[in-house]
Amino acid sequence: METNRIIRKPELFKLIGVSDTTIWRWEKDGLFPKRVALGPNSSGWLESEVAAWFETKAIERSA
Repeated sequence: METNRIIRKPELFKLIGVSDTTIWRWEKDGLFPKRVALGPNSSGWLESEVAAWFETKAIERSA
């Protein structure tokens, strides 16, 4: 069984280097993967979805 790790905000910020507001806007506009609710006050992103987003950005850059 393949596991899919959850990335929390601090790690996400280190990976993509943009603000929380920017991430929220991108999610709202469908430009970034939606966060996964982990509880009433916590959320995260699936590592595989963030990696796929990076791949798409790399392909767009190369086109």
